Amino acid sequence: MSAKKQNSSSAYAPRVQPPGFGVRQSSGALDSRAASAKIERMTHPTESARGLAHSKTLARVGLCAWLFLWSHTASEGQETRTYENRLTPIAHPKPLLGDYPQFVEPVREIARFEAPAIVDEPEADLHVRAWRFSYNARGIIEMPNHLRAANTAVIMVHPWGTDDGQGWNTPEPAGAADFCTPEKNHLAGKHTRKVISPFLKSLRGKVALVMYSLPGGEDPIRKKLYRSFRGKPTEAESAEGAREMKAKLASFSYRGEPVPASLKLSSDKPVVDYFQQFKGLDAGDKFDPKGFWDLPIPLTRDVEAHPNDVMIYDADGYPALKKFLEEYGIRHVLLTGYCTDMCYARTCAGYENLSKDFNVFLVGDATLATFPANDSPRHATNTHISFAALDHLITQISWIQYGQQKGHAPR
Repeated sequence: MSAKKQNSSSAYAPRVQPPGFGVRQSSGALDSRAASAKIERMTHPTESARGLAHSKTLARVGLCAWLFLWSHTASEGQETRTYENRLTPIAHPKPLLGDYPQFVEPVREIARFEAPAIVDEPEADLHVRAWRFSYNARGIIEMPNHLRAANTAVIMVHPWGTDDGQGWNTPEPAGAADFCTPEKNHLAGKHTRKVISPFLKSLRGKVALVMYSLPGGEDPIRKKLYRSFRGKPTEAESAEGAREMKAKLASFSYRGEPVPASLKLSSDKPVVDYFQQFKGLDAGDKFDPKGFWDLPIPLTRDVEAHPNDVMIYDADGYPALKKFLEEYGIRHVLLTGYCTDMCYARTCAGYENLSKDFNVFLVGDATLATFPANDSPRHATNTHISFAALDHLITQISWIQYGQQKGHAPR
């Protein structure tokens, strides 16, 4: 049984739109009789021409005519509108991403403009103000957007349960996992509890899907714990999966090797030799013992997950994710999660994939970048979100409102 059918009776079940929802047939589209008549005229020339034409030529003309008319009709079936790219200067704008400065450094660009809505759906009930940066406009452009929550998914990228008490721990004494040190992992957990989890809770039951992505494939243990593309576990299966997860993680030895005590350096290229033998990031079997990355990585317990939330496994690949989202009528994605500079951008559910097929909004204060050589992710997150803003829309939690009337999205 499909995941959709299994959850059709739930209060949080995704609302599936019928095929073709949201695409109206153009009034100018050719009906079948008119199309046939045009093909007949194009493929049956005059009597004199018929004597000169070869039958293969007629067949090719007929095929080309049919393809032309089909493509013409298909393109007319897709609604388009002329977007008036009016840029109105905003006087005395407040900093962006300013609600959680302990996690994300606010954006303080001086040149800011207001533009018309990009997404402006009828019967919209989810209002998302967003911004992007343009070198050519020489500033930040902000615009309201009006979405249907029933066609929206909220996705959290790589919420690993690292050092959160479930048993999947950073290997000692020199292992690399998540934000690289247990202390930084705990800081990310605090961000999840304070920022992301309440946000997910506020939209659960309103949007079509709440989803998470984790590395690897759907192993037998996580299959019992989490709903996925393939199905939803029962309450008894979830309890059994939790017991198996705890035992599996507890049975593993998280002891790796220490950093090397000595290195062999040549006289002419000592720097090259140094970094070849002692890299800045090594997540191999030496420091993270063999089998560590094969363990069933759990969803962090810092998220208040619901049984209807859906797990995305990176090993399934983006085409499987795209297909699943389209089956649920998803057109819009609100993207949260970790790490802004890596997984958030480039894994299966990263914005580089999703933005090819969906209207993606990066929730800029619901993500953290990795922050080597620093004690805070504030500036690293600001930097990577700002670069992403060249080609993607950025929003923030306080700019996402459910049920408001159009024109009242906060600035």
